[in-house]
Amino acid sequence: MSLDLERPLRNPDQDSPPLMSKRARWLVVLGFLLPGSAQVLSGNKRLGRFGLGATFALIAGLILALLGFLFARVATLTFFTNSIVLLIIQILLFGYAILWVVLGLDTLRLTRIVKVQRGWRLPVAILSIVLTLVPALGAAWAGTTVDAGRNLLGGLFRGAPAVAPIDGRYNILLLGTDAGADREGLRPDSISLVSIDAETGQSTIVGLPRDLEGVPFAEKSPMAKMHPNGFGVAPNEYGEGGGCEVGHCILNGVYAEAELFYPELYPNAKKNGSSPGLEATKDAVEGVTGLKPQFYVLVNMDAFESLIDALGGVEIDVKERLPIGGDQYGNGITGWVEPGKRKLTGYEAQWYARSRYGSTGGDYDRMARQRELQAAILAQMNPSNVLLRFQEVAKAGNELVETDLPDSMLGRFVDLATKAREHQPVSVELVPPAFDPEAPDYAVARQLVDEGVAKASPPKQKG
Repeated sequence: MSLDLERPLRNPDQDSPPLMSKRARWLVVLGFLLPGSAQVLSGNKRLGRFGLGATFALIAGLILALLGFLFARVATLTFFTNSIVLLIIQILLFGYAILWVVLGLDTLRLTRIVKVQRGWRLPVAILSIVLTLVPALGAAWAGTTVDAGRNLLGGLFRGAPAVAPIDGRYNILLLGTDAGADREGLRPDSISLVSIDAETGQSTIVGLPRDLEGVPFAEKSPMAKMHPNGFGVAPNEYGEGGGCEVGHCILNGVYAEAELFYPELYPNAKKNGSSPGLEATKDAVEGVTGLKPQFYVLVNMDAFESLIDALGGVEIDVKERLPIGGDQYGNGITGWVEPGKRKLTGYEAQWYARSRYGSTGGDYDRMARQRELQAAILAQMNPSNVLLRFQEVAKAGNELVETDLPDSMLGRFVDLATKAREHQPVSVELVPPAFDPEAPDYAVARQLVDEGVAKASPPKQKG
């Protein structure tokens, strides 16, 4: 019985063009739906079994990955962000692309196209080639995308064990700086602390003015011994008159103070993927907010341009006309970011975030625009948009970010980023009228931060 069913495919009546046409269509469709099946039915059975085995393994892998994302998302994300796993997946995808081409071309051979009815020869040949090349090119594209992701992860994140949240939250220091700035004498252009609930992904974003004076340091910080009353506040290690090594003793000068003059205060910083300047800045931010930064993310503001262009632009409601270039006297302006709901290019978005002379609120308005731009970029980094342009986004990411986040926590943070889309971030800006940076009361700052964290925390369960 089985021989009777197999005979029309393996040993067809080649003198019957209608039968050969029907057979050819079946082989091409079966070969597409289940690669290897055409060879098992009418060709090299060993090749067919290998193709079927590879196909079933791929299907099983996809099903397991889907189940993992549904029922063990963090563990699955951690698994698929491992660079070795990604390398294996990349090799398998390229191998399967080659196998698909081999099976597809062999299936076309098995159709014995010259025996097919004349009117069906060209359609069968075109269908066979399309159903061979499109999936193979898709697998090859997936392989190159995985390679881009592997290079991004390998170049960006450090190998280190996972870190537990503090009081149920992860705290990340976010610093923005220009690419052209001297790395050693860097003065961050924008300073924020992002505090994320470790279960819900709800976040509080604390914006700190870069010109805060007399910032306190965390109690156990080595900088606190040098500046016991606040950065540059008298008396300190510099004497009864106070002061610091960087002239203007404000928050964004802390980095240069530790990096250039007192790197020995943080002997383990570089070993841990950080630097003395970054660790000192963490200590200062902890002193101001009462929250301990566990990680830092240093953002190259110039690279925002390439990231935004990679995403296809960013939608922003521009509320006032802002100059591109120029100084406080209006000299040297080369263009304008016009008001209205618009999709900004990377160049326009960069100036939207950095223009400091076009707003009545000056630096404070600029801080708010930077936070707005960051939120807009995150909103547009949805899976479909990122996947469509992943290689461009990955390239921009390597230029954009420097961080000490450990690769072992990528799964956890990707999961939290997904959850965070369900919540509106709570913004705490340490600016007037709630807080006066020119006469700072850091007890008020910590109270404002505590209130912001409370708003971004899940309600406590009643016992």
